[in-house]
Amino acid sequence: MYNPASARAEEFIAHEEVLETLAYADRYKEDAAAARAILDKARLKKGLTHREASVLLACEIPEIAEELFALARQIKIEIYGNRIVMFAPLYLSNYCINGCVYCPYHKQNCTIPRKKLTQAEIADEVRALQDMGHKRLAIETGEDPVNNPIEYILESLQTIYSVKHKNGAIRRANVNIAATTVENYRRLKEAGIGTYILFQETYHKESYEQLHPTGPKHNYAYHTEAHDRAMQGGIDDVGLGVLFGLELYRYEFAALLMHAEHLEAAFGVGPHTISVPRIKPAADINPEDFSNGISDEIFAKLCACIRVAVPYTGMIISTRESEAVRAMCLPLGVSQISGASKTGVGGYADAEGMDSAHRAVHRVGTEQFDVSDNRTLDEVVRWLMELGYIPSFCTACYREGRTGDRFMQLAKTGQIQNCCHPNALMTLEEFLIDYASPETRRIGEALIASEINSIPNEKMRANVVRHLAQIQEGERDFRV
Repeated sequence: MYNPASARAEEFIAHEEVLETLAYADRYKEDAAAARAILDKARLKKGLTHREASVLLACEIPEIAEELFALARQIKIEIYGNRIVMFAPLYLSNYCINGCVYCPYHKQNCTIPRKKLTQAEIADEVRALQDMGHKRLAIETGEDPVNNPIEYILESLQTIYSVKHKNGAIRRANVNIAATTVENYRRLKEAGIGTYILFQETYHKESYEQLHPTGPKHNYAYHTEAHDRAMQGGIDDVGLGVLFGLELYRYEFAALLMHAEHLEAAFGVGPHTISVPRIKPAADINPEDFSNGISDEIFAKLCACIRVAVPYTGMIISTRESEAVRAMCLPLGVSQISGASKTGVGGYADAEGMDSAHRAVHRVGTEQFDVSDNRTLDEVVRWLMELGYIPSFCTACYREGRTGDRFMQLAKTGQIQNCCHPNALMTLEEFLIDYASPETRRIGEALIASEINSIPNEKMRANVVRHLAQIQEGERDFRV
């Protein structure tokens, strides 16, 4: 039944193929020569098959693990440099008609208040996010065709893009909403979204149906085939992800890569991003009720395996993870992180002006999960720079049409570095001037001064220097 080019979920995520992959990995996991041959292939930065990558994940030979982590670090630097893209989630509504047993938004939960933002409240949230310095959002809602119809999402996007506050502007909104129709994806594309993101939660069909006992999300095939419909609707940047802890992690890893292979086979371009959330505490949800939780060490190995298997796909880690875990995984291939996130409806405007101690305990009662990293955006930006990273608020690729296969072609030839590095420096300069604390600005200006010299093209370097001076004089939104 397995057919990566098939349009049917049960053929491109064939259960028997996943089981055979796990058996294949078990057969070779103690074969150091086989593992090193796979690592040698990964060094070519052409990617690995789901079977090859599964061998690396299963292999527990210490020397192989060291080589895997070293290669993941190398690929991260060679493709993404030392840039980390910043974003924040924006929850519009927690009304939901699904019965997902791992999510506090499930319909049967009567312990949380239901809330849906008005357009005026969305504008307040956007202003609060802009006052932090955010330029990129990920829109989140529950699935409810009455309270959260596609028209509400489209109107909300229009509101988000319309708010211009001081020097702030949201330049790109990604969307993480329930599986929908080709026509609705077409409308989202016309509204100017960036990436369409949808987590599978679990690829194990039987577990999926048990974890989603009621509601439209119960339909495994319709949900799993959603990215295909998004592509058919013109959205060429899509994001995948599973919720680690619901099913055996090796099963999920193999199936996740099979999904990436399917998109490549069917549409000629793989996923733009892969997210790696783990199940976390929330109202009405106890992670200990789920028996497949993974350790921090396994989580880090998953990140390394994803990086070597799909080198040109961005990897996202949210504030579900602690500062320590994020620091451990950043060099292994992470390219995007959220900062100062609120996972409740209306969380930003409500919390505006609070100090860090109050932010850590602030709850509006509508959170989808507990946040493990409660630092401000300024604190996260300063931390990244102290670790040697460039926090990037760049959205240029979306607005310049560098999406889908065009982005992948630039990435695979290394030309994307000529855009991303200069744009990262210019958007960081905007943040430092408009939003940063004095200490963060001091560290950032020194970082930018040193990074300018690493721009290889002399003309590009001169343009960046000129634009940085213009930003310091009050102009904004330069990009290459």
